[in-house]
Amino acid sequence: MSAQPPSAPLDSVAVPTTAELQARTYKRGEKVRLLEDIPGYPAGTAGKISVANGITWKRYWVRFADGNAVGHVGHDILVRAKEYDTFLVARDREAIEAEKAAELAASAAAATAEAGGGGEAAGAGAGVEVNGVFIAQSWLDKSAAARARLSG
Repeated sequence: MSAQPPSAPLDSVAVPTTAELQARTYKRGEKVRLLEDIPGYPAGTAGKISVANGITWKRYWVRFADGNAVGHVGHDILVRAKEYDTFLVARDREAIEAEKAAELAASAAAATAEAGGGGEAAGAGAGVEVNGVFIAQSWLDKSAAARARLSG
C-alpha cells in the first residue's frame, strides 16, 4: 500500500506524528519494516527484532525473511509493521507542513526586508557556513583580531 491521496478519509482523522509512532522501543520478536535502504535490503522490507540493545543509541538486530540477520540497525529507520502505512502518510503530511512553514517564513522575511528591516537582518545574518555549522561574522572578527594580536 502507498500513501493515500489528500482526499482520503485519513485527512479528516487525526494521524499520529512520525515521532509518536517511533516513540516506544521495540522488543524482541516484534515485526518491523525498514524506512530506509540498508545494504542488501530496500526500504519497506519486513523483518523481526532478534536483539534490542543500546542505552543512548537504540539499535537492533533484525532478522529478515531470507534468514539473514543485520545488526546495528538504528531505531530511527524502523517502524512497526502494522503502523508502516500510517507512518508513510504522517511523513508525507509533515513534509508538506514543513514546506508550507518554510514558504511562510520566506515570505515574512521578504516582507520585513521590504518594510525597512533589511539592514538589521543583513547584519545579523552575516557569516559563513562551514560543514553545516553557521559561524557568525563577529566570531570571525574576534579570531582575526586574536591572530593579529598574537603575531605581533
